Order: sequence, then structure tokens, then C-alpha cells
Amino acid sequence: MSSRTGLRLFQTFRQLRAPARRSISKRYETSQAAPTIPTQSLAQRLWTSPVGVKTVHFWAPVMKWLIVLAGVSDFARPAENLSLTQNLALTATGAIWTRWCFVIKPRNVLLATVNFFLGCVGVAQVTRILMYQRSIKNGTLSQVAKEDAKDMAETAKGASRDVAAKAKDAAGA
Repeated sequence: MSSRTGLRLFQTFRQLRAPARRSISKRYETSQAAPTIPTQSLAQRLWTSPVGVKTVHFWAPVMKWLIVLAGVSDFARPAENLSLTQNLALTATGAIWTRWCFVIKPRNVLLATVNFFLGCVGVAQVTRILMYQRSIKNGTLSQVAKEDAKDMAETAKGASRDVAAKAKDAAGA
């Protein structure tokens, strides 16, 4: 066994024993009062917080409340003037980002709250639209939803055909 291998073994053994040695020695130390941290005012905590006033984590949810207020103001509009796809997008956005706000670090409760309400407004508006369409067609809610899905699929197919035609024109030119 070379001296280098012996040194490595010694250092590894020393690192493994270090935590055990520390815990034993701390048992005999005298305990002192923990240093007191001066309490911060509300303004100081808001300023120094990871989701505080000086970060985008604060201002993005504040501005997103305007989207929620716009959705709430749409309750005064008749259901025939509302867009189903737009309100489905608001519902999906609210649901997805509410969950995501608890996954990311720092956890942003303010953003989760605004996204939750965005999803709630979207669900209420989608329900209004589907109930209106059902009352016109005298069909069930699921039939109306299926017809709307077919309409959206046809719109997407038409858009994809337009893009494909433009791509062929560009390739041929």
C-alpha cells in the first residue's frame, strides 16, 4: 500500500468521523441564549422578501388582477357576445398556473391567488356561454360542447391548410 493510498484512507476516515465528533462535543458545551434578531416592520419585510415589492414576483400578479377584473366585467355582457375559446384559455391558464405557483421557488401565493380567481371567472363564463348555446339549440350541454369542439377543430384544420399552402408557395418560389 503506497503512502498516497494510506493518506486517502486517512482523510476519508477523518471526514466520516467528523460529524460524530462534533455531536459529542456539543453535548458538553454550555448553552447560551440565541442572539435576538430585531423585528422588521411590514414595509421592510415587503421590501426584502423574495416575492417583495422590488421583484417581478409581486408586480406580475398585481397587473394580472386587471385580467380578472376584465373577466368579471364581462358578466354584464350578454353571453352571445362572449368568446368560448378565449374563456376556455382563461380557465386553462388559471388552472395550470395556480398549480405551478406552488411548484416554483420562491412559492408565490399572490400569483396563485390571482390565477385561481382567473380560473373561476373563466369557468363561470364558459358555463354561461354553454348554457346560452344550449338554450338556443335546445340540446344537452355535452352536445353543444361537442359541436363547439368540432367547430374549433375545423378552424384549426383550415388554418393549417393555409400555412401549408403558403409554405408550398414559398418553397416553389
